[in-house]
Amino acid sequence: MTESTNLIEVRDLAVEFVTGSLRQRVVEGVSFAIKRGETLALVGESGSGKSVTAHSILRLLPYPQAQHPSGSIHYAGQDLLKLSENKLRAIRGNRIAMVFQEPMTSLNPLHSIEKQINEVLALHKGLTGKAATARTLELLELVGIPEPHKRLKAYPHELSGGQRQRVMIAMALANEPELLIADEPTTALDVTVQLKILELLKDLQARLGMAMLLISHDLNLVRRIAHRVCVMQRGHIVEQASCDQLFHAPQHPYTRELLGAEPSGGPVDQPAGKPLLEVKDLRVWFPIKKGLLRRTVDHVKAVDGINFSLPQGHTLGIVGESGSGKSTLGLAILRLLGSQGGIRFQGQALDGLSQQEVRPLRRQMQVVFQDPFGSLSPRMSVGQIVGEGLQIHRMGSAAEQEQAIIAALVEVGLDPDTRHRYPHEFSGGQRQRIAIARALVLKPALILLDEPTSALDRTVQRQVVELLRSLQAKYNLTYLFISHDLAVIRALSHQVMVVKQGKVVEQGAAASVFAAPQDIYTQQLLEAAFMAPAD
Repeated sequence: MTESTNLIEVRDLAVEFVTGSLRQRVVEGVSFAIKRGETLALVGESGSGKSVTAHSILRLLPYPQAQHPSGSIHYAGQDLLKLSENKLRAIRGNRIAMVFQEPMTSLNPLHSIEKQINEVLALHKGLTGKAATARTLELLELVGIPEPHKRLKAYPHELSGGQRQRVMIAMALANEPELLIADEPTTALDVTVQLKILELLKDLQARLGMAMLLISHDLNLVRRIAHRVCVMQRGHIVEQASCDQLFHAPQHPYTRELLGAEPSGGPVDQPAGKPLLEVKDLRVWFPIKKGLLRRTVDHVKAVDGINFSLPQGHTLGIVGESGSGKSTLGLAILRLLGSQGGIRFQGQALDGLSQQEVRPLRRQMQVVFQDPFGSLSPRMSVGQIVGEGLQIHRMGSAAEQEQAIIAALVEVGLDPDTRHRYPHEFSGGQRQRIAIARALVLKPALILLDEPTSALDRTVQRQVVELLRSLQAKYNLTYLFISHDLAVIRALSHQVMVVKQGKVVEQGAAASVFAAPQDIYTQQLLEAAFMAPAD
């Protein structure tokens, strides 16, 4: 390793988190180097130490709780771990910049886009006033923000997820850094937006000649952009190789496990039953009110004339980008949102029923949400969470409810003794299993699954998909599966419905839609989801 070829060198890095007398080593003996203009990817499951390693470069860990008992990080002839805070501040955000995973929590909600980018320019370049605004416009145009002059005064909540991520990239590139650290930059984005962000990063890297450290658990993304890959497991690098070598001839068993973790197979092979759910010309329009009298001048047509019939025991996969109306459609079907049009469940019309009349039917219609941590009460034990529906619907005695809770936890692969613990004591995959147990305990006919795997690693996603398939086969469950992850949709769905701007652009048997998509929008989604590796 020589300084002339390597931009940055990490040697024997170790990180400990200290809580009182307890020391937990989360990174151990990590070494790698990044050359100028090169992209190195750190991959692995959540908790493997990827982000801790990357955040150590700019010393963004929660010090003094985090400590570096050994190791060095050499950049421009200096060890970053030993620099004073003042010297490090001159490098942080200037020569080495970072793009974080969730732009909505990284951007200040109280400041305009112009003010936030101008702040970076003022701090490191001394640019203010018109000069700073002119440079901000250049940056927004560089990262592909449409009509950037109209976005200067916008606030983060007024932008889409992809636009917010582009603003984060603009801020990171403001001072033309030599190294860009991208921490899961596309995890929360739709596949088409992921592809655009990926192409943007590759283009900017080529134009600016910067190096990039990419942290991701998305191997499809890594294969597309990285030159070399480091695979991390439990704080150690278990394999390090060129991208081509690692994907074609992985050496370590854990690497092979990661590469084989893509959800595979197809939906449960069982005959379709009678129609369980029928939807006819369903509409959810939100009024746009203006003026002093707040008169309705137009509508946001979140769901606009959707029709389908779902047989018992089958899965309908609903796909589309954020804002397409997928989740709104699901909530309307469960009568959690007001709607117009026909909804028939088990042969009974729901659209004319009051909330009080719908309530007894809710036992048969359950839901699993995207974020298990947000949907599980932190103040309730697992047993209380799973058993809450049993109490509401007065199903059985206390002893019978306890047995039902135990049986549901066993069904989803959790130790029933954990029912006395709380959600924060579980991993993301375990929390999602708890959410599935909460839905399953009531023995429903229909379960709405709203992005239930999007926040999970691929290996955990595969486990959840296999669990859902086994439960469907055992209990003849019917699923409404909402997702923008087409690999998961393909593994579970009998039928697929593609939604764009509230309307269905294509629907049919899943095998047919994946093999020969008819609509250009569906073709774009599939192309973005199953990207071929770069040449």
